[in-house]
Parts: sequence; C-alpha cells; structure tokens
Amino acid sequence: MQLELSFAARAPWVPSRSQFVRWIDTALTPAGRPASAPRSIIFVRVVGVARSRSLNSRYRRKHRATNVLSFAGAGRLPDGTRLLGELVICAPVIAAEARSQKKSIDAHWAHITVHGVLHLLGFDHEVAADAAKMESKEVQILDRLGFSNPYV
Repeated sequence: MQLELSFAARAPWVPSRSQFVRWIDTALTPAGRPASAPRSIIFVRVVGVARSRSLNSRYRRKHRATNVLSFAGAGRLPDGTRLLGELVICAPVIAAEARSQKKSIDAHWAHITVHGVLHLLGFDHEVAADAAKMESKEVQILDRLGFSNPYV
C-alpha cells in the first residue's frame, strides 16, 4: 500500500505516518492472510474545521465539519495499481469526539481511519443491515489492531 499523506492541520494531535500505514494496511488485509492484492494507493489529508465544513457542505450538503470524508478513487490504473481514493480527516473533530466519547485519541483516530477505508472499499451505513455489516468489520479490524469495540 502506498500512502500519500498531507497535513493542512496538525493540532491537536495527529497520528504518525507509520500509524496511518498500520491502520490502513490492516483494514485492507483479510484477517490472518498476507496482503496479496495488487498495490493500492490511498491519499489521506488531515484538515481543520473550516476545510472539513466546506467539503462536507459541498459534497454532502451538510453544513458542519465532520470526522472523515471518503472520496472514491479511479479504480485500477493501467499498471494494475488500485487507486482507492482519498480520506479527508478533521483533526479537531476527532479530538472533540474522543473527549466527548471518553475514548483515547489514538483509538478514535484508528477507528475513523478504518471507517474511512471501509467506505473506500464500498461499505456504507445508510441502511441498518449495511451499518451492522460495516460496524462488525470495523470491530474485527480494530481488534486485530489491539483496540476495543468503539460501539460499546
């Protein structure tokens, strides 16, 4: 997996490149099996509240900042590389949610990163049955990463 990481915001706390790589690789790798899929490229941009609000308003018609936005990529490139897409993660929203939910900030960053990757893989939570599948997958991945169930 190739990660293109950029920061438009660094506060309050943002993960290291190696943390993002670990979380994304784990989300992309089926449990107990080595990654054998073609190389994948994912873009992660960490932003502040204003940029998150602007993008959320433009693309989802929701006029507030949000924790993560997922933008699907072009799919397979001619060389077989899979362009998964882009995650735009709002650092201040992640920090506020972690505090209000009484979770560690690293656990919440991991959860939201995994959540965004699953969106790029086609998972969604608009319908209850789909939400249950997505949440179950998140819990499994987070368990492999050493984090507890974020939904309890």
